[in-house]
Amino acid sequence: MGLNATLVLIAVFLLPALESSVFLGFVIPGETAVVIGGVTAFNGRTALWEVLVAAILGAVIGDSIGYAVGKRWGDTLLGRLPAKVIKPSSVRQSKELIQRLGGKAVFAGRFAAALRALVPGLCGVSEMPYRTFLTWNMLGGAFWATGFTLLGYFAGAGWHQVEHYASVASWIFVGVIAVALAGLILLKRRAEKKAEEWLDTPKSAPSAAREASEESAV
Repeated sequence: MGLNATLVLIAVFLLPALESSVFLGFVIPGETAVVIGGVTAFNGRTALWEVLVAAILGAVIGDSIGYAVGKRWGDTLLGRLPAKVIKPSSVRQSKELIQRLGGKAVFAGRFAAALRALVPGLCGVSEMPYRTFLTWNMLGGAFWATGFTLLGYFAGAGWHQVEHYASVASWIFVGVIAVALAGLILLKRRAEKKAEEWLDTPKSAPSAAREASEESAV
């Protein structure tokens, strides 16, 4: 039995939206739903443009809701969540990332699973201007949704070729898809590592540099 196209599009929209709208990114598989949506688009059960629109809207609207929730009830909600769901260290690191990067933290947080659920709400808590937040939210959501939708689409194409032809060219095609997937994963890990490096940068460095310059001036 095939997947119902309407239900697929609802899932592609709803799961990414729930990731960051109510701090459920640690348990809601948004990326999985978008990839599956891409596969169904290749199989003809949904249109590729429909999956792209649903995924982008889900990501952008979900983050916007997360921003609004964070601005209104962020600290209260975070204080009531158990540490097993969201570690206090993750909250602290997310706030530091926002302070260091500003709007760019919204884009970077979209590609780091540990931050995706927290950054929008914490931007609201930090009272980041919504215009700044929305600009980077739209950029991050569009890149993220498009990347994972196309990943599912081309992965479906690769497996289709293997199933019907089982030729050397098909396996080469699948290999290209595998390399693309590995590259996407590598970029994601590098983004997470870069975020960790930003967070681990000693805060005392700038102040120390200023003190040194002041002493030399004297």
